[in-house]
Amino acid sequence: MAATDLDKASTERAVATSVDPAEVPSAAWGWSGESRKAARIAAWVVVVALLGMTIGNHQGHVEDIFLVGLAGLMALMLVVDSLTQRVPK
Repeated sequence: MAATDLDKASTERAVATSVDPAEVPSAAWGWSGESRKAARIAAWVVVVALLGMTIGNHQGHVEDIFLVGLAGLMALMLVVDSLTQRVPK
């Protein structure tokens, strides 16, 4: 027969030490985060793709200015990110 006494509730908060697979499905197979290396590689691929789009049969060069400007800005952000990542905190 089941006991009728109730345990007193604890006033301490429970600290979760692991990720719940119900909230983050990828945690079930051991990965729950971001890959900085893969993001940097993908960003450099995008920079090369932007610069590659300047080659073409278009007449005006206004779009070339935007493509090179965006590629330069993105490359600058990647270089700054890589330099600040190396600085010890």
